Amino acid sequence: MTTTTDHPTTVPPIDEAALMDFVFRAVGEVGATLNCALVVMGDRLGYYRALAGHGPLAAARLAELTGTGERYAAEWLNAQAAGGFVEYDPDSGTYTLPAEHAVALTDETSPAFLPGFFQIAFGTVCDAPRIFDLARDGDGLGWGDHNSDVHDGCERFFRPGYATNLVSTWLPALDGVVDKLERGARVHDLGAGHGSSTILMAQAYPASTFVGSDAHAASVATARQRAVDAGLGADRIGFEVTPATGTTGGPYDLVTTFDALHDMGDPVGAARRVHDLLADDGTWMVVEPAAGDRIEDNLNPIGRAYYGFSTLLCTPSSLSQDVGLAIGTQAGPARINDIVTAAGFSRFRIAAQTPFNNVLEIRK
Repeated sequence: MTTTTDHPTTVPPIDEAALMDFVFRAVGEVGATLNCALVVMGDRLGYYRALAGHGPLAAARLAELTGTGERYAAEWLNAQAAGGFVEYDPDSGTYTLPAEHAVALTDETSPAFLPGFFQIAFGTVCDAPRIFDLARDGDGLGWGDHNSDVHDGCERFFRPGYATNLVSTWLPALDGVVDKLERGARVHDLGAGHGSSTILMAQAYPASTFVGSDAHAASVATARQRAVDAGLGADRIGFEVTPATGTTGGPYDLVTTFDALHDMGDPVGAARRVHDLLADDGTWMVVEPAAGDRIEDNLNPIGRAYYGFSTLLCTPSSLSQDVGLAIGTQAGPARINDIVTAAGFSRFRIAAQTPFNNVLEIRK
């Protein structure tokens, strides 16, 4: 006879009100998931721009202005009204995009511009089934293996914040860096992506020279074209395809890394490479997603979004590379400090912060 000492699990009593509260909150989550695609749709089809430019609109007029089907416009408007993105007037049957929402949804120069954030989320979710399969064995998926909405959305989300803060606030927060840039410095932008950050710095400091590098060849090709479009010659700026641990050149007066260190498979190796290439009095500016050092510091709306990206995008990217340290999007300043200290750096501080970023100053 077989006996067991296991005891039946005691099921706690169910609070029906709490259960239904969670169910309705989950319904809201489904609506929010669908709205991610609807925001991309509104951005891509010009719905938001038409509403911003023409005031209250009925569905038929929105469809006419955007050259789209009326039934799509009508259902899209109703979904946006239900989610509080637009306001509906039942007396006139028209929909209004509030002025503040118009800034966030149509003004690509504003640091509050959001469609890029939705676009990278949309692209990430579209690729999620691949991550589900890879997660079983702990394998990764490279940044370059994602769809273009991930790459384009990333640039569209981060670029307005860089344009607002990089030259005006972040670089001046570093000790002595602006003076070097104004006199003429050698700068390397590590993990440059489409080159937005590199180009912004090159435009602001004509006496300095800039090199941007990235492991993703298609992003580097885009960056090169963006530099040409910005009127920057090869004597001022260049881009190269290389992994972070294979960066060349130097000595550099300034190395920058924007929202990329946590994506690297071997951030310690990359930090060692920066240490080798940096001038003795040089500075490494690392811009990382806003995060605290403890999990409980990040249990908020921004942390929730970043943990989501970390699970489906950034951690798989790191795991796809050699070492695969996978520190995560919410690593926090203390974890970054551990990494750069292991690489030989001795000075580290938080130089500036925004709701979306920590700006770190690292020196030998």
